[in-house]
Amino acid sequence: MNIWLITVGEPLPTDGDNPRLYRTGILAKMLNRKGHKVTWWTSSVNHVTKRQRCIDDKTIDLNDNYKIRIIHSINYRKNITLSRIVNHYFTALKFSKMSLQELEPDIILCSLPTLSLSVEAVKYGRKKAIPIVLDIRDLWPDIFLNVFPRWAQVGAKFLLSPAFKFAYTACKDATAIIGITPAFVEWGQIRGDRQQLNFDRDFPLAYSEKIPGQYVISKAMDFWYENGIKNKNDEFIACFFGTMGRQFELETVIKAAKILQTVNKNIKFVLCGSGDNLVCYKELASDCSNIIFPGWVQAYHIWTLMRLSSVGLAPYYSSNDFMRSYPNKSIEYLSAGLPVVSSLKGLLQELLENNNCGITYENGNAEQLAKILMGLYEEPEILKTMSANALSLYKERFVAEKVYSDMIEHLELICSEYNKGGE
Repeated sequence: MNIWLITVGEPLPTDGDNPRLYRTGILAKMLNRKGHKVTWWTSSVNHVTKRQRCIDDKTIDLNDNYKIRIIHSINYRKNITLSRIVNHYFTALKFSKMSLQELEPDIILCSLPTLSLSVEAVKYGRKKAIPIVLDIRDLWPDIFLNVFPRWAQVGAKFLLSPAFKFAYTACKDATAIIGITPAFVEWGQIRGDRQQLNFDRDFPLAYSEKIPGQYVISKAMDFWYENGIKNKNDEFIACFFGTMGRQFELETVIKAAKILQTVNKNIKFVLCGSGDNLVCYKELASDCSNIIFPGWVQAYHIWTLMRLSSVGLAPYYSSNDFMRSYPNKSIEYLSAGLPVVSSLKGLLQELLENNNCGITYENGNAEQLAKILMGLYEEPEILKTMSANALSLYKERFVAEKVYSDMIEHLELICSEYNKGGE
């Protein structure tokens, strides 16, 4: 099977030292190992670092059956900015031309977002009679309505009408819609005004069980020791890693840390990552000796930190899109047997409650968060039970090698049935 994967915004296997691969990166590797020919189309802009990977269009041949096609476009410095919209537009425009120079694939898997790339991928698939599968990762453009106050929603919908039209076209004309939850699949069906088809199915975000080598684990342990993590038995660490932007309520976490600083010196917060709000958070936490900001860290640092920690923090705003999802961060915590302490209502709250592997606090309630963490610190047996449940849930539902093997089989089925005329 010759497959095109179209995803921007994810780390590439060529991005620096042992990058942490996400959904498409893991899927591409597994497809290649199974003998399929893989072409991954992506952007020149590294979405995490906001830096250009190259100064022109570029093809990276990882081996005879796996290559990455990098489409050069303008850089952007923030997630919500006009330059990012321009980047998406020109990336899609160039894809529509560059794709005609490539050997036609047997099937296309395109992530939504971005909207413009999704439309061009669907257009290409329809023109060439190739099955096109849309993978709904984020509810664009619905999420942009959250930026506007309630009184401006009507005007915002009018302003975003071209984007809603893109979503309609992509979802309507796709051969199949998959998504990270059933709610995301349903959203795509509604957006495209289409009935549920046999190939429409959800596949959750998943995390790889791969264990780093002993050398890099030792390096990571040294790094955390230098950053004040001593790995003592009475040390209770609440960890977080991610882009410090609009989707997280880290102010609430910092306020909880200030409360706990006065009553318990053994509870520490390790907040990893970078982003638009990092400077603001550091200033807010300037008088907190129990908060550590190590900056952006590598995959092996994260793997090691999770195993030094007691809980993982998921301080999301309860926006409509995240409430319909199991965020990747929470699944990574589960993979390390970390109970998840979250502010996100919806599906994640239900998952944590039903499996007794985490606790949800009210958005913005620092006192409640502090009380929860103090309670888990003082009740190690409860923490131990939640930890075992977290690992059990991960192994049952979110192991990447299992989830994405099923996804590959589904793509093979679509490809086979489509070629038989069973669209």
